[in-house]
Amino acid sequence: MIRLSSTLCAVLAVSVAHAQRGGNDWMTIGNDAQRSYWLRGDAKISQQTMRKPGFEMVWKMKLKNTARQQQSLTPPALLDFYISYRGFRTLGFYGGSGDTVIGVDTDLARLEWQNGAGTSNAPAGTAACPGGMTTSVTRPTQTPYPPNFSGRGFGRANPAKSGVGEPFAGAVTLRAAATPRPAGPPPVPAAKPGRRQATPINPFGRTPLYVNSITGDGLLHQMYVSNGEEPKLPLQFLPAGAHSLGLTVFDGTAYVATTNGCNGVENGIWAIDLDSQKVVHWKATGKNVEGTTGYAVGPEGEIYVASGNQIVALAEKTLEQRAAYAAGSADFVSSPVVFEFKGKNLIAAATADGRVHVIDSANMTAAAKSDTVAKPGYAVGALASWEDEYKVRWILVPAGSAIASLKVVEDGGSVALQKGWNSKELTSPITPTIVNGVVFAASSGNAGGTEATLFAFEGSTGKELWNSGTTIGSYITTGGLSAGGGRVYVSTIDGTQYAFGFPMEH
Repeated sequence: MIRLSSTLCAVLAVSVAHAQRGGNDWMTIGNDAQRSYWLRGDAKISQQTMRKPGFEMVWKMKLKNTARQQQSLTPPALLDFYISYRGFRTLGFYGGSGDTVIGVDTDLARLEWQNGAGTSNAPAGTAACPGGMTTSVTRPTQTPYPPNFSGRGFGRANPAKSGVGEPFAGAVTLRAAATPRPAGPPPVPAAKPGRRQATPINPFGRTPLYVNSITGDGLLHQMYVSNGEEPKLPLQFLPAGAHSLGLTVFDGTAYVATTNGCNGVENGIWAIDLDSQKVVHWKATGKNVEGTTGYAVGPEGEIYVASGNQIVALAEKTLEQRAAYAAGSADFVSSPVVFEFKGKNLIAAATADGRVHVIDSANMTAAAKSDTVAKPGYAVGALASWEDEYKVRWILVPAGSAIASLKVVEDGGSVALQKGWNSKELTSPITPTIVNGVVFAASSGNAGGTEATLFAFEGSTGKELWNSGTTIGSYITTGGLSAGGGRVYVSTIDGTQYAFGFPMEH
């Protein structure tokens, strides 16, 4: 019995550590460094559960923040399982346009902490250059593709419990510490030649967990997830007044894109080494950096950015340009998304003529090009990509008035794109999020009085499974979608955060 208990503790320790280091957490804009918008596993959300009643709005909160032009709250980065002195926690971290970062207990809909006053002293700005915080916050992530989880159960399913044990028995955390420490995790198989591999998890490591943000003055902030405090002085990353997108941190370096030439800041990609504090900058080859996520990162750490009619490959850390793919006369209108297909790393992005281009990252040459799937001239923003249970690879496109889907197929040894399903008509749909085979898409609404609606579609057919009806009371601008722990999150221009899921008792 003692041996069994020790083994169980070891399994739990590995699971806990895996969760605390982002094993299946929504870490950054688009979920992962590849910008897939795909949450591979979830214990509660599936096509089967969404066909039954019960999925609904579980809470909404209006967070303290000052909207700037059409900027409000960014989609949250998530930490679905965190152990603190207050017990097990499930946390979300929001970036506010008023130069604030907000930590929320997403199980209890309770404000945990706020870094910043929620307002910014910068001028009001314009729609293209609103000032304040414009990029989503992020947790440090890794570049290899996330593993395909068959399920997920780290979100708290029962009420939070104290660390205090039974009378005269001492704290439960102290009792657990008396258990002999088991061996570390088994060795990880060697990576394929030339392939980067995720760092093995140390279940007993005490590495501090951070959430990162960039304020309107260009400073990079590193905050504890537990209380929002900054153990280090913020770093001057960007010139003040830049419009930044896609903040991502991996391997000790932070990356971000600058767009719209705000305050005279050159458009391009920026990187800062968090130890040496050295900043490097790549200047965009076109007029701007295209899309809403800024760039995407391949599994080996290479950065891919759309600028004008090109997709450019940049080396990590140095941002030296390796190669570029030219789409022809049509400029790109979305950020890239990176995915694996038949052992190749492919890049997809949409152009202004409504087509989707797929590029082989190995040589930056064309792999496939779709027929017209999006409304020509529509700013697609970002694509999503996922693989279903039958290993079929999909690309999802916000097409202007619907979500369009494409299948990536093999045709005579080459890559090809086939049209899949189209969703029902949606108002200015944003990039969808895929959770365990369910596609969540939002009809954004508009300032003219049309309110946003969240929909759930069957991922392989586009059949509607659920919608939020009139629950959402405003429209979406920068809110976007993120998901984790059995919930889907969306925020509106008035600063209200909505969480949808299956209710549970607390």
